[in-house]
Amino acid sequence: MSNSETTEPTDPTEPSSEPRTGTGLPSTGKMKFASVVTALLGLYLVVSPFIIGGTDAGMWNDTLVGAVVFLLAAYNFVRLSRDRLASVGVASLTVLLGLWLFVSPELIAMGDSQLASGTSMSGLLITILAAYVAYASHNAETPERSRTRA
Repeated sequence: MSNSETTEPTDPTEPSSEPRTGTGLPSTGKMKFASVVTALLGLYLVVSPFIIGGTDAGMWNDTLVGAVVFLLAAYNFVRLSRDRLASVGVASLTVLLGLWLFVSPELIAMGDSQLASGTSMSGLLITILAAYVAYASHNAETPERSRTRA
């Protein structure tokens, strides 16, 4: 027999160096969609203070946090597009930023109620979408746990 015909059984507990694809992963399409929507919400936050107006603190808050949210969501989208799972740490940081955006209009003078409402609603949506990505990626990264708990 040649080397190509012989295959040794693989140990399922050994980590694989290959990217995880196949039936063991949840659909990455939903995670990609959530990442794209999160990135677009980040862009909205960057642009909205310049369209709506507001105080300097509100404008800086939305612009800086929105830019970071955009970059983090885009990073996870690129990972998912390359048949890799989204980074749970990056998604978790995005959740924290979304929570900050949700409460920041109460802590920072935004100057315009429309800007404050947009910031809060965007923060809530970012939190929900990023939490889904973190949850789905975390569960996909540890399929062995479900077998050992039985």
